[in-house]
This record gives sequence, structure tokens and C-alpha cells, in this order.
Amino acid sequence: MSSISSISSISPISPVPMDSQLSLHDFRPRSMLRRPAHHVDQPRYPVLDMHNHSQWGGPWQVTDISGLVAEMDAARVAAMVDLDGGNGDRLKTHLERFRGPYPDRFSVFASCDWGRHLPYDDFGDRMARDLRASVAAGAEGLKVWKELGLTLKDNQDRLIALDDVRLVPLFAAAGELHVPILIHVADPMAFFEPLDAANERYEELIRHPDWHFYGPAFPTFDRLMEQFEHVLERHPDTLFIGAHVASLAEDLGRARGLMKRRPNLVVDIAARTAELGRQPRATREFLGEAAGRVVFGLDDWPARARDYRVVYRMLETTDEYFPYTSDPDAHPGAQGRWCIYGADVDDTALRALYYETALGILPRLRTAVERMA
Repeated sequence: MSSISSISSISPISPVPMDSQLSLHDFRPRSMLRRPAHHVDQPRYPVLDMHNHSQWGGPWQVTDISGLVAEMDAARVAAMVDLDGGNGDRLKTHLERFRGPYPDRFSVFASCDWGRHLPYDDFGDRMARDLRASVAAGAEGLKVWKELGLTLKDNQDRLIALDDVRLVPLFAAAGELHVPILIHVADPMAFFEPLDAANERYEELIRHPDWHFYGPAFPTFDRLMEQFEHVLERHPDTLFIGAHVASLAEDLGRARGLMKRRPNLVVDIAARTAELGRQPRATREFLGEAAGRVVFGLDDWPARARDYRVVYRMLETTDEYFPYTSDPDAHPGAQGRWCIYGADVDDTALRALYYETALGILPRLRTAVERMA
């Protein structure tokens, strides 16, 4: 369902004297393009959000569950995956908070308790036991964070690679239990490049220096991707969901090649609207060719209907040159100094992306999707 509205007015900006210098931080250009804006209030099909959070980094970001469900209803989101379930008592709390009052609207994934298990050489075996207990308690998948491969070290102060053999029991257990592993392998490619005038995410990295993974302390982007493919090859019976287009949103050809070689890989599009929307033709082609292997994710919490609608607009319209964020006050360099375009995704691919592929992974949520249909 869409409506057409004119471009909203922008508050006046104080003029800059001709003899002064304007800093890049203060440069906020206003586009002079005049084009129709199609605001997609609700998506063409119900949506299953496979990538979202509630307790990321420690504190709860989502406390009003009924309010969250109201936002989901407004955006036609049938169900959502909470990736922050953890294990033990924490998992029990997440299950009670989300699936207790809304059993058909949420799925909860477990995660790895590195702090408890890394002092031991058999941390993979220990986390495999955790996963088995978590699935028995109600977890429906496992979330693996990007700290694995980038920053986590073992009890001898050695960086733990993604394909470390000590993790074999954990990844194998997910296959035996028939639950997916949603894994965040790397970050945007620019995060692994020198922080210089050529880095397209310069402003973002200046604000978040801890996101910069360039230098001898970190593996290269390519090395992480090599390790990830090794894991996929080693565990053909385990389904992996590569977060953020498997960290290859800037190179969809490479992503498609990896998916062709490794049939146990599905990817999500979470938090990559800015990347996919600046290459609309490539995105349309990728989502068409990879239909059945791509799931929807927002990765913005607490989720708001207006945030989903930006993604819907990118996927469903032919609109040109619009912001990749719903926040009117967002800095133009929030992720990169560009705007995005509508990809006008094929109807079959759109339906697969929004819910069909996800239901193949989490069939329990079918009732919620059918209710939204």
C-alpha cells in the first residue's frame, strides 16, 4: 500500500560567509531533485524479520513488548527473531518476555557464552552442551557475533579463527539439532581499509573508532571470508545464515558465487539498505537469482514501523535518490555520503525474501504469517 506525497520542507540553514571554510562535518547538502516519493506504508506481503535485537551489549533496548508488537502490526511484520537470548537464566527471561505473551510472534536464538568458556581448551564442546540445553529450553537457533575471528582470544592469548577446529563440536551440534546459525562474519569492507581520504566510511569510523579493523592486530577482510567458507565446507549439514549479505553487500557477485559453492548458506539483508540501495539494478538481479536463499532482517532496535518502511521503499519502488534512514536529523555521513534508489524487486523474489524462505527455516511461525496475509 503506497501513497505519493511532495518533498517535505527543510528548516533553513544559516548562511556561511564567503571567506570562511566549511568543515565536512557541517556540510549537509540539500538535493535540488524534484521527484515523486512513494511512501510504502505496508509491504506487498507479510514480513518475517529474521534479524533483530532486544538486549544488545548488556542493557535492555526493548522493554515495551506490546508497543513493539504494535509497531510490527503497523509495518505488517508477522514475526521477529530476537537474537539476544543467551543461555540459561537469560534465555529463560527472553522466552518469558517475548514468547510468553506472544508465542506466535517471536523466535528466540541462543548465543555463545565466551566469558564462561574461553578459559578452557574445550570451549567448543562446552558451548555445544550449552546449545543442546538451550534448544531443549526453547531456543530455535544460534547467533554468533563478529567478535569471533576479530577479537576473541583463547587462554594462551591467541586470536581464535572462525575455522578453529575447537569450534567443530558447536557448529556440528547445530546441524544435529536442525537449528540455524546466524553468523556475523565481518563488517563493511571499508572498515578493513586505512582510515584516509579514500575511505568512504571515514565519517562513520571517526565517530566509531572501535569499528575500524585495519592493521596487524586484525585479520584482513579476505582472510575472514576464507575462514568462513572453510567453516561452510566443513559443516555441510549445518545451515548458516550469513548476516548482512554474508558481509558482502558491496560485492554481490562474490556473495552469489559463495552461495553457489556452499548450498548450506542463506544470507540476510539486515542493516544493508544503504549498500543495496545504491546499486538497485545489481540488487534486483541478486535477489532474483538468489530467491529462496535470502531472508529479511531489519537490525534496528527497538524496531519502528518507519524504519521498516525505508527498506520496503528500497525493495518495492523505482524511486530515485532518497535517504537510507528514516531519521530526518541523521548526519549525511551516518554510513556513507550517498542516497539510495528503489530496486523494484521482482514479485516472486520479494515474496521469498519477505517470508517464504524464512518459513522454511522456522516453520513454527507460519500461523503468524498467515494471519497477516
